[in-house]
Amino acid sequence: MKIVFMGTPDFAIPTLEKLNEISDVSLVVSQVDKKKGRGKKLLPPPVKEEAIKLGIEVFQPENINSPTSIEKLNNIQADIFVVVAYGQILSKEVLQIPKLYCINVHASLLPYLRGAAPINRAIIDGFEESGVSIMKMEEGLDSGDVALQKSLAIKDKNAHELENALAKMGAELIEEFLINLDKGTIQFKEQDHSKMTYAKKITKSTFNIDFSKTSEEILNLIRGLDPYYGARAKYKDEIIKIFKAYNYDYLGREEPGTILDNNKKLIIKTGDGAISVEELQIPGKKRMDIKSFLLGHNFDKNERLG
Repeated sequence: MKIVFMGTPDFAIPTLEKLNEISDVSLVVSQVDKKKGRGKKLLPPPVKEEAIKLGIEVFQPENINSPTSIEKLNNIQADIFVVVAYGQILSKEVLQIPKLYCINVHASLLPYLRGAAPINRAIIDGFEESGVSIMKMEEGLDSGDVALQKSLAIKDKNAHELENALAKMGAELIEEFLINLDKGTIQFKEQDHSKMTYAKKITKSTFNIDFSKTSEEILNLIRGLDPYYGARAKYKDEIIKIFKAYNYDYLGREEPGTILDNNKKLIIKTGDGAISVEELQIPGKKRMDIKSFLLGHNFDKNERLG
């Protein structure tokens, strides 16, 4: 089975590694190198680095739908395209290139959480479970027929932990898909489009904690943004990133965002109770546990976080 693999972030690497073990990955397509960090150093995407280690040719078009890209992909004469968090929308012309299918490994239980940020949104939106869907791609956004799905309980996982679990699951499912395809037992099922939900992109506005919300909603936001972004609040004129917290039983009636305790811990009033902050970060400093942080910094009791 000759395969073209399209992917960019770390999430896609386990599937690439699995495909390299069990099939012929003829080409890896990834996003272009980007400048990152304070020094704005040009860095390759994780999938490119992994493909180079595996000795697979890498193609990094600025536009996957350009005539040059289409010619390149046509010349491979692939049986299947496997797409995992690639980051560009494929045109109808590209989707029709492989002999059999263009398959997407999507990190949600479709039709729920179609779109760009299903892992973060599953946690932020309070889903009890997540999973992976193997889907036949079409022009619509994650709307194609589904061949395989597998679920797992989210429990108290943060975004990184859930991503790792789903990445491993995606690799297992793509192997199962190819085995079933070889046996001729693959069956695609249309999604129930009436149940579709959308996983909106994570933007700067997503980061802001609204302390008038319930403790559960706030804790979901914190876990859903940990460790890549950090949920954010303003203390006086300083932005604070909160990475870990837990529920704190409290029945007082202070205004949401009020600092209730600053003695070796940081307790903040929420809409229905309070949370206790475990790890946080301020500008120019490293992420720290709250006890270490409070040794050199101070929060004024009864001050409100915005």
